[in-house]
Amino acid sequence: MYVEVDSNPNCDNSVFIRFRELGEARPVAQVRVYDRVSTGEWCQITGWQEDPSVPLCPTLARPVEDSGAGVVYLVTGGNWGIRLKPCDLDEDWSLESSRQWGEAYLSLADQRDIKFADEK
Repeated sequence: MYVEVDSNPNCDNSVFIRFRELGEARPVAQVRVYDRVSTGEWCQITGWQEDPSVPLCPTLARPVEDSGAGVVYLVTGGNWGIRLKPCDLDEDWSLESSRQWGEAYLSLADQRDIKFADEK
């Protein structure tokens, strides 16, 4: 599979990367990231696309082969990447919010850092 995200208002970095898929994609509701809090922080997540009338889109995770880490879970969204916000933040998704941030994609080593939308 290919991940292609151009530089955009959601995330500054552009990427074009190829991964070998090892399983089916599943919808994601939340992820735990370690960028801002060393012990991990659960975040809501959504895909982001360039259509201003409908910017939100599904976020999917699938196991892929990563040359440096072995098997990881690749989390992808729309053509403008993904957008995250802390779970305790009660505000609408917005590119203007300083408490939300965008990424082209996430590569998570541990499936326990993903809450799939189809799980209870």
